[in-house]
Formats: sequence, structure tokens, C-alpha cells
Amino acid sequence: MSTVFSLEERIDRLRLIRTENVGPITFRQLIARFGTAQEAIKALPLLARRGGRARPLVPPDRAAIAGELEVLASLGGRALFLGEADYPRALAQIEDAPPVLSALGQPQLLTRRMVGVVGARNASLIGKRLAESFASELAAAGVVVVSGLARGIDASAHAGALTGGT
Repeated sequence: MSTVFSLEERIDRLRLIRTENVGPITFRQLIARFGTAQEAIKALPLLARRGGRARPLVPPDRAAIAGELEVLASLGGRALFLGEADYPRALAQIEDAPPVLSALGQPQLLTRRMVGVVGARNASLIGKRLAESFASELAAAGVVVVSGLARGIDASAHAGALTGGT
């Protein structure tokens, strides 16, 4: 069941995932155990001490995270949170799915079939041309090309898929 988080919970979820030593799996475990990101953040000092950590875990500043969300919105983007209806369903099934994604563009593309294209950053010219060609044909067939947007193969794949969806 999908939900819509309050602005406060969204900010706290970003603060939690951006806290040192909190990755996607730990994030899910903390939310499952404490119910909300706010309660998980409150529990971090005790959990860190119990784990033998000398320094406290300090989540990012609430105002900085709120400002980040405002900048994203001013660019026409939005944050997609794991557990909300607009988060990609297939990605949500992965154990270490990112708790939040920044989206810019056409979010309806997230409901279509997808293929990941990744490769070398220092790719040959022929490799980049092939990646662009493959991605262009996939996009023309209605498949969304997903990649990290790194230079090389990733960027070429995105360039090739721009007309159909990336």
C-alpha cells in the first residue's frame, strides 16, 4: 500500500539516508523498527553508542534539506520517496533500493518497460556510437533507457534515447 508522506517526514527521510553509515538497507530496517524517520533519527545516538561508535551520528541540518527540496522544485523536479505511489514499482522490489530519487522530466516514463545501459566511462568512439544506436532503437520500441548518466557509454545511451524516453 502506497502512502503520501508529509513534508516533515520527507525532510526527515532525506536527513536519515544522508546520515553517515545509513545506507538503503539500514534505512529500511530503521523505518521498519521505528515507524518514521523522525523516530529513527531520535534513536541514532543510542544505536551508535550500543554499536561502539565513539562519535555521534549527526543527520544533515533540517533547513539545508528543506532548501534542497525547494531548489529541486524550482527546477521543475521532485523527490520520489520509497513507499509512495510515484516511486518506481520495480525498483522498490530491490532490497537496497534508494530511499529517494530526484526526478526531472516525465515521471510517467517510470511505468514503462525499462532497460539499464551501463559501460565504461572512457569508452571508445565505436562503443559510444553503438550504445547510442542501441538506445535509440530501444527507445523507438517504447523501452525506457535507464543509466547513471556518467560520461562514456552511459551518456551515449541517454543521448540515443532522448526522443523515446530516458
